[in-house]
Amino acid sequence: MKLRSNRQCAMEVDGKKMDQAPPVRNPFVHVLKFTPTEKAKIALMTVTLFPIRLLIAAFMMLLAWPFAFLASVGRSETTVEPQCLWRRLVDIILKIIMRVMWFAGGFHWMTVKGQRALPREAPILTLAPHSSYFDAIPVTMTMSSIVMKAESKDIPLWGTLIKYIRPVFVSRSDQNSRKKTVEEIKRRAHSGGEWPQIMIFPEGTCTNRSCLITFKPGAFIPAVPVQPVVIRYPNKLDSITWTWQGPGAFEILWLTLCQLHNEFVIEFLPIYTPSEEEKKNPALFAINVRRVMAKALGVPITDYSFEDCQLAMAEGQLRLPVDTCLLEFAKLVRRLGLKPRNTEKVLQEYGNRARKLEGQKLDLDSFAHFLDVPVSDMLRDMFALFDEHDDNSMDIREYVIALSVVCRPAKTLETMKLAFKMFEAEEDGAITERELAIMLTTALGVTNLSVSSLFAAIDVEDTGKITFDKFRTFVEQHLDFAEVYLYTDNAGLHSSCDGQQQPQPSLNIDSTATSKTANGICPDFSPGDRDGTVDGLLKKYN
Repeated sequence: MKLRSNRQCAMEVDGKKMDQAPPVRNPFVHVLKFTPTEKAKIALMTVTLFPIRLLIAAFMMLLAWPFAFLASVGRSETTVEPQCLWRRLVDIILKIIMRVMWFAGGFHWMTVKGQRALPREAPILTLAPHSSYFDAIPVTMTMSSIVMKAESKDIPLWGTLIKYIRPVFVSRSDQNSRKKTVEEIKRRAHSGGEWPQIMIFPEGTCTNRSCLITFKPGAFIPAVPVQPVVIRYPNKLDSITWTWQGPGAFEILWLTLCQLHNEFVIEFLPIYTPSEEEKKNPALFAINVRRVMAKALGVPITDYSFEDCQLAMAEGQLRLPVDTCLLEFAKLVRRLGLKPRNTEKVLQEYGNRARKLEGQKLDLDSFAHFLDVPVSDMLRDMFALFDEHDDNSMDIREYVIALSVVCRPAKTLETMKLAFKMFEAEEDGAITERELAIMLTTALGVTNLSVSSLFAAIDVEDTGKITFDKFRTFVEQHLDFAEVYLYTDNAGLHSSCDGQQQPQPSLNIDSTATSKTANGICPDFSPGDRDGTVDGLLKKYN
């Protein structure tokens, strides 16, 4: 597979073509580099300022608890009581306490641009980019409601503070959770300003703020005016960002509290009132609001999403490189609607059809016929990923392998079994080293890959061929086979993430999307649905 050139990406919404510039940086990776001076400064702050700030912040949280508890006693989750004088007083006290807490953390002054709309004017605030747990600052500034896990309200101290802002709770144990959450958001949004504004991070996950990824539709389904709000952290050292690969949660807290001063800028943009077309189409509504916010921030937009994070973080034996082409492939699969509902059945059918072609190359029209979809710009973009020699031909078996990884990212052996089925010779059910290289190159989404050491380790009899049974036995005995035989042999490849050129994607073990520094996931304030594949990540977060 190969990445496309950095040109505009075509996107279609209800038949309308829109252009998207691909991000310059991988939005799910954050790398921190320190100069010797910065290291010395952090070391000094660690033994002086850091413990003091941490204690003050903890004290402020404890101080806020009794006020939040008193204001929450007797509250109903379905009705909103009048904002009487003493509740308004508690609201002011809590805002002051939270402001002191942030001040102690180095956020000495916060720049506010624009004017916040009233709840009856814009019942929903959409915030982006979402990059850290420090994004809680706008919540404490406004005391707006947010969408939170139902389990959060049972956490000592924290649960009481959360319940005070009247969040919309999402229950993972309830299969109808997403539907109920959306209905509750709609109910509050159409209350005429009686309920507090709901603050939603429509990206649904944390990024490094280099672009705006796909907005989930939860904030836009109520079809009411929203106020876009953009967040900036214009600090020299970005110790704020907490995304999928990079510094962990405590490291971010430590580094941030070790800075003399941390800047925070929040800008309330003009209210965005949806058109009749946007009211009927939440996806279009979300796309247009994202464009407004991206323009205000001066960053590109991209169609990467929360689901791409799941793919990148899947804990299979083949860990995807940071710059794998499979993220681009997964994006196109979603746009074209090619992700099957009955995954196992469809993949087996594709595998059988691909095997019958016996490696016969397909052109674009034949590829469209195989998938039973019309030729489009997006299909051309997908075809280009597999047209490695730019000769208008591709091996359909590579598409099936890539689709298997995207649909079953943690099931390495199942994908390899399917690949062997398509490539193996009929007489002995074996494959060659070249065929293994094609299979693994596609499964990792890279351009070139050396598999000589791995093949030799499996083919102990030096027959020049291996079967799936031999491969399975080997990987079951060597669970770290990719780390030992693939990443080591291909450590010289360079990353294409941060530059304009596109050298080969890196397979360095320290640059993989599931390295030990991966953070899991920030709280998802968007009411988007999730499937079982993310359970492991959520456990890490919890």
